[in-house]
Amino acid sequence: MRCEEARPLIDFYLDGELDALRSAEFELHARGCSECTPQIERAGKLRAAIRENAPYFAAPLALKQRIREALRAEAGAGAAESATRATIPRWRIAAAALVSIAAAFILVFTLRSHFTGVEYDEDEVADQVVASHVRSLMASHLTDVTSSDRHTVKPWFDGKIDFAPNVPDFSAEGFPLTGGRLDYINRRPVAALVYQRRLHYINVFIWPAESSLTTRAKTETREGYNILHWQHAGMDYWCISDTSADDLQALAKLLQQ
Repeated sequence: MRCEEARPLIDFYLDGELDALRSAEFELHARGCSECTPQIERAGKLRAAIRENAPYFAAPLALKQRIREALRAEAGAGAAESATRATIPRWRIAAAALVSIAAAFILVFTLRSHFTGVEYDEDEVADQVVASHVRSLMASHLTDVTSSDRHTVKPWFDGKIDFAPNVPDFSAEGFPLTGGRLDYINRRPVAALVYQRRLHYINVFIWPAESSLTTRAKTETREGYNILHWQHAGMDYWCISDTSADDLQALAKLLQQ
């Protein structure tokens, strides 16, 4: 198993959702991989922190009443069916109870997300950004739609993602638009805009942010690539390239305008 195969399985492994063979392959790889092990440890710590610190909310009385009524209605339906069957099908009542519990869990999670917000692991996302950037260069799949015309690139995303990214062209400023493609980061489809700075390609990943706040660009260097991350106008932006950090800062300022 390679790192590219192991990393998407981290959450499934921690949740115990891998079969025995796949789990053994994952563990064998993790024991000898210095790159995947820290990610597994971070994911485990995040899960533990959520279990220990996440607030819980009592179900509203109205929800409890609806659950009771649903159970009584199911029990009544079972009693009516017993006129033609010897026993009440208990599995139906159990199934209704499980559905109600699942609904209550979803409600609690929704309330927690609404009141506390859900912050993703930026370190993990940065690793995904690097991997996606490298993959786009190695696989010769830099763009799905190749054009410097924003009126060609922007409509291409329609119907492929659940948001409309801004697609400006900065040819006059030295950052010509090359095209765009679909990518998958942070467990969701994202828009990837590709710009060029002399001989360097720049990937700009965009997806809806958890909040409408505007944040200052954070810079870091990872595996020889410069990375910028910021939020603006309700969108998350991740910008990566092997061009200079100053070039990325200049492109970030243009995008924020």
